[in-house]
Amino acid sequence: MALSRSGSKLLKPISPFFSSAPSILTRSISSSNDSITVETSIPFTAHNCEPPSRSVTTSAAELLSFFRDMALMRRMEIAADSLYKAKLIRGFCHLYDGQEAVAVGMEAAITRKDCIITAYRDHCTFLSRGGTLIEVFAELMGRRAGMSNGKGGSMHFYRKQGGFYGGHGIVGAQVPLGCGLAFAQKYSKDENVTFAMYGDDGMGTAEWRAAKSPAYYKRGDYVPGLKVDGMDAFAVKQACKFAKEHALKNGPIILEMDTYRYHGHSMSDPGSTYRTRDEISGVRQERDPIERIRKLLLSHEISTEAELKDIEKAARKEVDNAIAKAKESEMPDPSELFTNVYVKGFGVEAYGADRKELRATLP
Repeated sequence: MALSRSGSKLLKPISPFFSSAPSILTRSISSSNDSITVETSIPFTAHNCEPPSRSVTTSAAELLSFFRDMALMRRMEIAADSLYKAKLIRGFCHLYDGQEAVAVGMEAAITRKDCIITAYRDHCTFLSRGGTLIEVFAELMGRRAGMSNGKGGSMHFYRKQGGFYGGHGIVGAQVPLGCGLAFAQKYSKDENVTFAMYGDDGMGTAEWRAAKSPAYYKRGDYVPGLKVDGMDAFAVKQACKFAKEHALKNGPIILEMDTYRYHGHSMSDPGSTYRTRDEISGVRQERDPIERIRKLLLSHEISTEAELKDIEKAARKEVDNAIAKAKESEMPDPSELFTNVYVKGFGVEAYGADRKELRATLP
């Protein structure tokens, strides 16, 4: 499980949004790469290692890209909620809104040659690894244009060319696979690492019932660990940069991202039986990852409030357009039920329940 490098490309260049907000371009073009130092919201808590510095170097361009990417992720997940309630998305669906700083901060600290593997709350990680909104919504609605041709659904996103290995519906299944990815990198002597993510802000189970100790960053015992404010994109970026360097030099490290999920565990969980609405609204007001970046953009006079509203409106429009295009995609043909199941060319035969009647010979 491991970790990072600064200066990565995020979802898309920031420039498309400047067409509707020219004043941002005029003011930031000369200073977009100038160094800005920010401090993480709270100190890191370390186990068996020295914590990284709280001072993080950024730029106007990165701040704007963080804001834009998280706004797009937030809008995508809210739209998925509406599509699910309209029964255009069926089955399991686990949303990520509130946790965007983890996906964005991690991506800012690593390259696409580094691997990420996660559980079933995977939409935003797929997007951060270079996936498209159309691929997301088409897959969620079971359409051919989806990244798994409409056959994987919410829990099985995957993008090998972006270093993203899923999307796994079986709890914990991704952890040993992540170890395998990391072993392959070490065996090949690649200077890259693997983040094997688990937990994903699981269910509504109380910590004292679910774990021997809630100090998750110490769960590796002799393995070093770091507790990170997962609502602060720059804390995540700094921690992932530190963790990658540590993993390449010393071996595994555990990162505990202390984050907060606004939706329930899944769409079948209202998320209000084990916490109050006041608690949720309190986190939104005090720790929301997008609002943190908004305040930095305003305090450094990189953008105005109106310009940031324009970026959010553009994100909403981009999501709406992607949904419309995804709806135009056809459903998979019924014959697709028999594809991507067995290796081709082995003459696999399908029999009836009595094992006597040959029903089909699969390609």
